[in-house]
Amino acid sequence: MGPVLAGVLQLLALVGALALAYIPLGNHMARVYSADRHWRVERWIYRGVGADPDTEMRWPAYLRAVLAFSLIGVLFLYLLQRLQGVLPGSLGFSSVNPAQSFNTAVSFVTNTNWQSYYGEQTMGHVAQTAGLAVQNFVSAAVGMAVAVALVRGFARSRTGEIGNFWADLVRGTVRILVPIAAVAALVLVACGAIQNFSGIHEVGQFMGGSQQWNGGAVASQEAIKELGTNGGGYFNANSAHPFENPTPFTNLFEIFLILLIPFALTRTFGVMVGSVKQGYAILATMFTIWVGFVALMMWTEFTHHGPALQLAGGAMEGKEVRFGVGGSSIFAVSTTLTSTGAVDSFHSSFTGLGGGITLLSMMLGEIAPGGTGSGLYGILIMAVIAVFIAGLMVGRTPEYLGKKIGPREIKLSAVYILITPALALVLAAASMALPTPPHSMLNSGAHGFSEVLYAFTSAANNNGSAFAGLNANTDWFNTMTGLAMLLGRFLPMVFVLALAGSLAEQRPVPATAGTLRTEKPLFTGLLVGAILIITGLTYFPALALGPLAEGLAS
Repeated sequence: MGPVLAGVLQLLALVGALALAYIPLGNHMARVYSADRHWRVERWIYRGVGADPDTEMRWPAYLRAVLAFSLIGVLFLYLLQRLQGVLPGSLGFSSVNPAQSFNTAVSFVTNTNWQSYYGEQTMGHVAQTAGLAVQNFVSAAVGMAVAVALVRGFARSRTGEIGNFWADLVRGTVRILVPIAAVAALVLVACGAIQNFSGIHEVGQFMGGSQQWNGGAVASQEAIKELGTNGGGYFNANSAHPFENPTPFTNLFEIFLILLIPFALTRTFGVMVGSVKQGYAILATMFTIWVGFVALMMWTEFTHHGPALQLAGGAMEGKEVRFGVGGSSIFAVSTTLTSTGAVDSFHSSFTGLGGGITLLSMMLGEIAPGGTGSGLYGILIMAVIAVFIAGLMVGRTPEYLGKKIGPREIKLSAVYILITPALALVLAAASMALPTPPHSMLNSGAHGFSEVLYAFTSAANNNGSAFAGLNANTDWFNTMTGLAMLLGRFLPMVFVLALAGSLAEQRPVPATAGTLRTEKPLFTGLLVGAILIITGLTYFPALALGPLAEGLAS
């Protein structure tokens, strides 16, 4: 079997598995977020945090709860790292320095999981399990809660109430993330991923010195790392490490976990707004972009010129031979089109155009299918923009799901889509203009610029992957990427929740002969076009200076 055929078969198997899970999981999540009963363990949690899960919140109260919970998470994780040297299970590692502790705390709380450190040389068992793994669950649950709040804004009318954050957070964690992650961890253990609390031990000699590895609860963290579109690995090699991702099957299984919830949430959306066809329209948009980007990535990596590449069956530099070009291409696109950031190959070693595809995937806003929750609310914002554009073309007041898209709604949506590009481009420009930050670049020229642009695009979009040629463990990059992650996560949520509240207050508008049918293929095509055009207009100059210049020169 040739490598191209193997890649195509992997893609078909993945699509089949996602299709089988789509309706059951989507319906289950709709029931979870619509239930009026609380499990016993959930009631214990509510009493522990002093929350009343039955009290409906307006959007300002919902936002305050999101920010308060996240702030507490940042402080706890920061202190856990600063105190690591005196905690049990530290494996002898010292406390993490302040700048890196801040960066890492912000990274995991914002669902970014950007890592400017070597995991196996920096974090002990307590920091990994009680700190990082816990945030992998709750940060994903926060994104899902905000997405569901926006869906309620479309589904409800003549009320400003969009749900209860604490109930959404706890149910998303207890009823969705924990059960699926537990099953996924067992699958990974059965396939060879490690799960233990062993200390550091020597495994042999390497280049004249001893080679040492430490164990850890890797399989359980790997499961939620992918399922929650988190991405932070136990080891520096991330999902290219055989302890995290031992076989081609686990590689495909991890991609399945990355895409599972973001795709299925479109079904949840359709059920909750009372029209599954609307969910299918959003799904079709996500799927079209994802498949298109996978096909482009495979083409760039399989057909690049050069005798060495042709003999290897593709551009194999930076890729694991266990997974090949096909598996690595699917993983790279899936992890950057979502907010995952996990890697099974190193994006800096991709061809110039291949690296550009990973960058463009993040620049789209990670909405195809995007992160757990963030992908759904991101593409719904783009749907509002697309409806507005359609309304301008035909001279009608735009409507979406029975709600008028007026000046307030379009302003909130417009500011939302401007936040992450502004953060990424301004901070990348500052890093290139100042005298010290460029010293962190391993490469010069177009590729070096791509390293910096990739870093801030990844941070601002809460992705967390890196081009792997940039030394980001400096005070400048730790601080600036930390700020980009904070602002890139929570500023958009302000406008999403404000939009949800505005929509929930409206009276439903009856459909007429002139209403745009947003469940039809025509709207799907319009939405895909709007996404690509808006992204292109925003980022094309920066892409032309980096990956496009490199790709055309090679």
